[in-house]
Amino acid sequence: MPRHVSSEEAVSLLANAKRVLVIGCSGGGKTTFSAKIAACRDLEFQSLDRDVRWLPGWVERDRAGQRAIIEKLARRERWVMDGSGASSFDIRLVRTDLVLWVRVPRRVALLGLFKRVFRYYGSVRPEMAEGCPEPLPDMDFLSYIWNFE
Repeated sequence: MPRHVSSEEAVSLLANAKRVLVIGCSGGGKTTFSAKIAACRDLEFQSLDRDVRWLPGWVERDRAGQRAIIEKLARRERWVMDGSGASSFDIRLVRTDLVLWVRVPRRVALLGLFKRVFRYYGSVRPEMAEGCPEPLPDMDFLSYIWNFE
């Protein structure tokens, strides 16, 4: 059962967590937040987009391959993992000490996406798999963000 905590309690929980899962909408800042937590806590940063889902040329790795990699990553002792794919929660949640949900209004997520596209369009951003340059968002992706929850 989810438990919402105060900011002070969250800081205390984070200080003792060895495995942190950060979930939320695309464009909401979960990857940036995850990387900062990992750096501050000396934890390994794992991005589902970079490390699991995408192969060069925006080719999606098959589901069995994704799950095998996630199982391997989740077995590690100290990590921050970002990614909201519920299809692997059965693997990730059982190994997670703390789940942080980056929950922002739609307009904030869309603004975050547009800032990302403006900054990285045509190049590969640091949190993305090699060979996957930042594209212009299509209507399906914009709809995904708009209807995230």
